[in-house]
Amino acid sequence: MEIDKRMKYSKTHEWVLVEGNKAKIGVSDYAQQQLTDIVFVELPEVNTKVEKGKSFGVIESVKAVEDVYAPITGKVLAKNQAVIDTPEIINNDPYNAWLIEVSIDNPKELDELMDAEAYKKFLESESH
Repeated sequence: MEIDKRMKYSKTHEWVLVEGNKAKIGVSDYAQQQLTDIVFVELPEVNTKVEKGKSFGVIESVKAVEDVYAPITGKVLAKNQAVIDTPEIINNDPYNAWLIEVSIDNPKELDELMDAEAYKKFLESESH
């Protein structure tokens, strides 16, 4: 399982890649492995506000339907049409298959997320 060191992670297995005053959000390799074959993705419209800890979309696989939670608060600047059109790319490359790009409304929220090392330890503690 891969954990990308460029990202910050939430306990609900979303990643955040900070790019200046905006951030891309996706799901971790661990999350896509748990879901298995992803067949459908529902994402919010551009200009929608997402709130930290609240669901902003849905990922459906052959075995489950899971909410995706916003790791930070912000306004949706873009959604990745490629994952809507071809959802299985999340299984193939979860760290490049971002879901939404948002403004960073509260930079302090980023401090509450885990770096790659902390996320790895979190996953190890979850598996016991």
